Amino acid sequence: MAAFRVAKGLSQAALGEKLGMTRDRVAYYERVSGNPSFEVIQKVADFFGVTVGELLNDTPLRATPKPGPVSELEQLAAQVALRPRSEQKAAVKMLRGLLAAS
Repeated sequence: MAAFRVAKGLSQAALGEKLGMTRDRVAYYERVSGNPSFEVIQKVADFFGVTVGELLNDTPLRATPKPGPVSELEQLAAQVALRPRSEQKAAVKMLRGLLAAS
């Protein structure tokens, strides 16, 4: 769920508002919950326009697919989006430092 949310540029609070749930509930489903109800899974899949299988497999789809394979950077970004918030922040800090040095 987090990978789809990040790909759409949504915060947990914004996604929660669109799905009719709190930010805390979104965070819970992204990090803690191993088995949300089917209704929640279906609601999230419908919102992102993906199948339940795609959602559960964390296979992000683009709104407009580009030709060719997914870049290594995009693959890494999707993996980072699934990591704990502290690790995401560390990755962003490293990238910002790299870009600032350029």
